[in-house]
Amino acid sequence: MNTLVSPMDSVAVAIVGSGGAGSITAGSLLLEAAGRIGWYGLMTRSVGPQIRGGEALAMVRLAGAPVGSHGDHFDVLLALDWHNADRFVDEVPLNANSLILAEAEAGEPPAVIMASGARLVTLPLESLAEGVEEGRPNIVALGVLARLLALPLDELLIVASRALERKGLDVDLLQETLKTGYDAAEILDDSIRALPPAPARGTRWRLTGNEAAALGALRGGVRFAAVYPITPATDLSEWLAVRLQRVGGHLIQAEDEIAALNMVLGASYGGIPSLTVTSGPGLALMSETLGLAVAAEVPAVVVNVMRGGPSTGIPTKSEQSDLNMALYGLHGDAPHLVLAANTVSDCLSATQWAVQLAEALQCPAIVLSDQFLGQSQSVCEQPVDHDGLGVASRLVAVEPGSAGRYDRYALTDNGISPMALPGTPGGQYTADGLEHNAHGIPSSRAADHRAQLDKRRDKLLHYDYGPLWADVEGDGELAVVVWGSATGPVREAAARARAQGLAVKVLSLRLLFPVQPTRLSALLAGVQRVLVVEQSHSQQFYGYLKAHYALPGEIRVLNQPGPLPIRPAAVLTQLLQWR
Repeated sequence: MNTLVSPMDSVAVAIVGSGGAGSITAGSLLLEAAGRIGWYGLMTRSVGPQIRGGEALAMVRLAGAPVGSHGDHFDVLLALDWHNADRFVDEVPLNANSLILAEAEAGEPPAVIMASGARLVTLPLESLAEGVEEGRPNIVALGVLARLLALPLDELLIVASRALERKGLDVDLLQETLKTGYDAAEILDDSIRALPPAPARGTRWRLTGNEAAALGALRGGVRFAAVYPITPATDLSEWLAVRLQRVGGHLIQAEDEIAALNMVLGASYGGIPSLTVTSGPGLALMSETLGLAVAAEVPAVVVNVMRGGPSTGIPTKSEQSDLNMALYGLHGDAPHLVLAANTVSDCLSATQWAVQLAEALQCPAIVLSDQFLGQSQSVCEQPVDHDGLGVASRLVAVEPGSAGRYDRYALTDNGISPMALPGTPGGQYTADGLEHNAHGIPSSRAADHRAQLDKRRDKLLHYDYGPLWADVEGDGELAVVVWGSATGPVREAAARARAQGLAVKVLSLRLLFPVQPTRLSALLAGVQRVLVVEQSHSQQFYGYLKAHYALPGEIRVLNQPGPLPIRPAAVLTQLLQWR
C-alpha cells in the first residue's frame, strides 16, 4: 500500500517511562482512539532487554493517510518519569518546535534531551492521579494528550474502558481520571497540535505484523505449528495458538527450535500445511533441518522476525541483518524460498503466499519480518486480497514409475513430482537427508546427485511467481531498490521528492529467492541512478543485489544498523543530491 504521509499532515508522540508505568498502554489506547474516528496510525514500542521492569517507550504517529514509518522527529515527548530515559535519546529525535511534557516531580530531564531546544512543560501527573480513586498517572497523561491533539475525549473513554475493564477499573472513575488530565492541559491550549482532518471512515484494521503473519498462515491453510519462544516472535505464536484451535488445528511448544522445525516437517510429511516461528538465533539452529526439507522436498514455512545481532544481540530492537543467513545459511546446494514483508499489513500477504509457494513447490520457505514490523501496531486499510492468493495446495498423488514402482522424486518437466501421503497404497518411499534416485532410494551416484540437484533448482527457477514478487511505484530515471521494513521511509521520501519535482521509482522486493534477474532488468530499463536502502551494517542487501542482478548506472547505498530506524529525511537527502 502506498504511504503518502508528509511531515505537515501527521503528528508524532513519544511516551516514555519505567517498566510498569504504563507508557505502552497509553500509546496503544491513543492509537486505537484515533483509529476509531478515521485516522491512520502506527505505534512502535521500544523496551530494554530485561525480563521485567526496565525502561519502556511508545512511539505513535497519527495521520490522515496510511503510515508506514516514523517521521524525522517527534512533535511531543511525554515523560511519565525519567528513569533510564536517556537510553532512548537516539530513538526520539526532537527539535526546537517539539514539546516535552514531564511529571513535575520527576526531576530534571537528561541534558542530552534538553539539548534539542524543545520546550519543557511540567505537570503534576502523580498528584492529579492521587486525587481520583484508583487514578493512574498514565491515564491522566492520556487525557492531557487528548486535549493537546484535539482528540475527542468520549472516543478515548470508549477505547480505554474496553481495554481496562478486565483490570477492574470503574468506568466513571476512568472518565474522571481522563477528564482530570484533559482539564489540567488547559495551560497547553496555545500549543495544541491538532491532528490533520480525518478522512472518511472506511474499513480500518488495527493489527501488528505478527498478528498479520499469523492470519496469513491461517488463510494459507496452515493447521499445525510447532514453536519455541523467542523475542520478538513469541507474540505471533501466542496469537496463532488460540486461532488454530478454532479451525481445528494445533500448536505445540517444542523443547527447542530444532525440535520445532522437525515437528513441522513431520506434520507436513503427513499432508498438513505447517509452520514455525523464530528469530535469528533460532533460524541458525534450524539450518540443518531446513536442508533436510530441501533434500526430502517437504513443504515448511519459517517466519523469522529479525532482531539486532549477532548472537543474543539486541533482542528487543529491529534490524535487517539475517538476510545473508536466510539466503545462504543452508549447507550444500539447497535452493529454497525467501520472502519478505514490507509493511505491517503485508505480513499477512507475504506469509499466505509463502504457504502457497511452499506447498506448490514442495520446499521450505523463509518469511523475513523484523521487530519493527512484527511488534508495531498499525491502523491501516483492510489488507489487500491479492489475486491468486488462497488456500495452498500441493500435488498429492501416486503415479506409477518405472517397472510399476512409485517414483516420488521423478524427473518431471517442471521439477515437481507427485507426493504420496503416508499409508497410500503403492506410495511407500524413503524421505530422509541422503541423496537419492527417482525412487527415493539412497544413492551416491554422481548422475543421481546431479539430476536431483537440477530438479530442486529448476522447479523454483521455472515457476511463474507473477506480479507479487515486487511492489513497483512511480517512474523515472532514478530508482530506489529496497526490501522489508525499510520500504516505509523510502515510500515517504519518494513522495516528498516527487512533490519537489524529482521523478522517482521505488522497487520493493518481496521475493528474494529465487532471484528474478529478467523481471528486475525490465523494471530498471531506462534507469540511470540507483539508490539501495537497507538496515544492516555490512550492506547485506547491496551485496545480494550485486551478486545476482545487473544494476544500471550510478549506484549509491544508504545503510545503517539497528536499532535506529531509517528515517524519510535521510533517504530524501540522498535523492535530492541527484536533482
